[in-house]
Amino acid sequence: MLGRLFGKPKQEGNALTTLDKLNETLEMLEKKEKVLVKKAAAEVEKAKDFAKGETREPSMKAMQKETNIDDVDKTMDEINEQTENMKQIQEALSTPIGAAAHFDEDELEAELEELEGAELEEQLLQPATTAPAAPVQVPAGRQPARPFPQKRTAEEDELAALQAEMAL
Repeated sequence: MLGRLFGKPKQEGNALTTLDKLNETLEMLEKKEKVLVKKAAAEVEKAKDFAKGETREPSMKAMQKETNIDDVDKTMDEINEQTENMKQIQEALSTPIGAAAHFDEDELEAELEELEGAELEEQLLQPATTAPAAPVQVPAGRQPARPFPQKRTAEEDELAALQAEMAL
């Protein structure tokens, strides 16, 4: 009854059948290798023939016989015409049109500098938005004998003057 539930234990016969299958697969792969080697040899021969010029396509000397001077002149005229068309298209694309045709770069640069100057002036006139620094408390034994003189910058002087005007 346990044999039916868990299956029968594997026997040595399974190893022999697996070995036979591997041998068959090996033989099949060897046959495929022989076929592929023959195909590769045939392709090499085709390449050699092609390199020698033994192809069925027309050669350059045969094509030159078929063309005549009138065809060459006609082709050259078409090439020259297309070249002229390309030059005209490039000139048309490089020419500014509409509002872009009337811009002067020097005027634009001067206007940009003026706007940047106005923006800088506006930034300088705005009050500083930084919070005042918190006072530092030094222990009594470590205080300096005299306070350090505080240097005021021109911006602080200007800021103080503006705050005084605002207070009036």
